[in-house]
Amino acid sequence: MRKKGLYILAFLLPVQIVLMMLLGEFPEFVENWYSLLIYPELAKYMRYGTGWLPFSLGDFLYALFGILIILWCKRRFQQKFKNPRFWIPDTLAVLSLVYACFHIFWGFNYYRLPLHRSLEIGSDYTTEELYCLSEILISESNKLHSQLSENESLSVKIPYSKDEIFEKTIAGYANISDDFPQLTYKAASLKRSLYSLPLSYMGFNGYLNPLTAEAQVNTLIVPYKIPTTASHEIGHQLGFAKENEANFIACLTTMNHPDAYFRYSGYTFALRYCLNELYRRDPDKFETLKAEINPGILENYREVEAFWLEHQNPFEPIFQAFYNQFLILNNQAGGMKSYSYVVALLVNYFSEEKNRL
Repeated sequence: MRKKGLYILAFLLPVQIVLMMLLGEFPEFVENWYSLLIYPELAKYMRYGTGWLPFSLGDFLYALFGILIILWCKRRFQQKFKNPRFWIPDTLAVLSLVYACFHIFWGFNYYRLPLHRSLEIGSDYTTEELYCLSEILISESNKLHSQLSENESLSVKIPYSKDEIFEKTIAGYANISDDFPQLTYKAASLKRSLYSLPLSYMGFNGYLNPLTAEAQVNTLIVPYKIPTTASHEIGHQLGFAKENEANFIACLTTMNHPDAYFRYSGYTFALRYCLNELYRRDPDKFETLKAEINPGILENYREVEAFWLEHQNPFEPIFQAFYNQFLILNNQAGGMKSYSYVVALLVNYFSEEKNRL
């Protein structure tokens, strides 16, 4: 009976993969039945179950899973991978179960409607609109920098502890939920990752554990980056699975935050996206605008770059390539490099705000 169950689970793996490919053709169905109906309630109760823990349950489960994989490999090598008709169905059955849990608990969100449709904002923009937005972001970033730094050549230092940053991140979502009900965040579960050091060497700011609904933040990164990183991971918790959409949500919540340090983190984060895209489209205009930025803002950017350079290693490109391929396989054609869509959301968001005034 047990073997029959394993064979059924193993058979269901390719069936699930085909179903996921088909599901990508019906984003309205996913949006209405899963992302807006089932997932919010499921995720909220999952966060209630893990949010009260002072540590990351998901990180411990990953460690346990890693140990089990090592023991399994050791056993297979000792047996010289004999009797494949026994261990291959077992392996496929486990993969099938993990694949199913990943999608049921969170992964179906990869196939929902694009964010610009759910937030009812546009997705197209011109280079001139990008240039105008970049000017606005530079003006706001410079004002905030002058307010928070002793002089325009010094970088801004976040004065809060990491726990205080987490608390203020959650408050940022409460501040914006009236305008964007989709971003209502209850039952917080925002954690420091136990794997912050390896994450740094892998090139990651944080991640969401889909099996425990915990948002994990690499707290070794430059503190100036933690507000947008934590906001990004909460965006994933709320069901916005795509990296570019979570980045826009991070901009949205931090730029509208009541705290000036969070607004600075958000505006300069959005500015960097716009400048990257402007450089790609028109290097001369990029150089013109770059000259208008306070040197201290550029110093903040350099501090972030220095952190990642300090943690560079030969294996980082492998981790990045693996994750990039994972994103592409999960309905993110642009992988990790999806700057243009973030900029499109920013341009149209600011255009909508201007029209409301």
